[in-house]
Amino acid sequence: MQIIRHHEHVPPGLQGGVYALGNFDGVHLGHLKVIGEAARVAGELGVPLGVLVFEPHPQQFFFPDRPFFRLTPFRAKARLLEKVGVDILAALPFDQRMSQRLAPEFVLDVLVDGLRAVHLVAGYDFRFGKARGGDATALSYMGEMEGFGVSIVEEVRDGGEAYSSTRIRERLAKGDPRGAAKLLGHWWTVETHIQPGDKRGRTIGFPTANMSLEDHVEPALGVYAVKIEIEDGPHKGIYDGVANVGRRPTFDKQDVLLEAHIFDFDGDIYGAHAAVSFIEYLRPEQKFDGLESLKAQIARDSDKARAVLAALPAGT
Repeated sequence: MQIIRHHEHVPPGLQGGVYALGNFDGVHLGHLKVIGEAARVAGELGVPLGVLVFEPHPQQFFFPDRPFFRLTPFRAKARLLEKVGVDILAALPFDQRMSQRLAPEFVLDVLVDGLRAVHLVAGYDFRFGKARGGDATALSYMGEMEGFGVSIVEEVRDGGEAYSSTRIRERLAKGDPRGAAKLLGHWWTVETHIQPGDKRGRTIGFPTANMSLEDHVEPALGVYAVKIEIEDGPHKGIYDGVANVGRRPTFDKQDVLLEAHIFDFDGDIYGAHAAVSFIEYLRPEQKFDGLESLKAQIARDSDKARAVLAALPAGT
């Protein structure tokens, strides 16, 4: 997958594709419907399949002091998009200049003159341009005027509710990673670097890989059964484990940290990039009266997590 960072200097070989438009936070099943339609059109026309997103997310630009909300930061989003067959990811900077482009300017400058898109696909609720002044109707009208095709994908529903990133965040906040995965079409994953910690876990027989949530949305605090993928280094691979997301009240900590204990593993993975997939919520975070009671509870959590993970279908 080729990544374009600026629309002003797109190589000729990357121009002329079909583009799916949107933020695609989570790359959930509703998003895949939009991307799938773009893939169908691209196949018919024999041109590359592209996806256009903004980095940073416009909400981060307009509200920088709000808590992190993203389901998939850029690296994770790019990986998911490449996995579903996207050829070109146009990750354009959302800055002051971009925020002030009127809807017609965005279409002409970015989509027509820059990407030279031959067809655009967007969801029914897609908005673009300054103050979100453009919508699906305006995009279709400009397509007729400028000679590019437009397809609008209607609302995709899960039973009685529409697929949305907001619903997925709500499920994660309630400690329902399986419910979130049902809407995503894949496990929700935190991708980040493993960092040095207090090494306290080793003293009680449960060493942990410590990771910051960085710019991920914060799920319900507590203990989870997880899959951990070490993405680089000599220990590259996928492992089973148990993880705690929390403030570690037993040790009077306040910052939220992701600590993952990998079963039957004793390698040095400091600095490695890891992807932790949340499978099942086991219990809320709690404070213990000492290391022995903490150790006993981690052992029980580990047994439960092993059972949960062993019950997953093969290849999950």
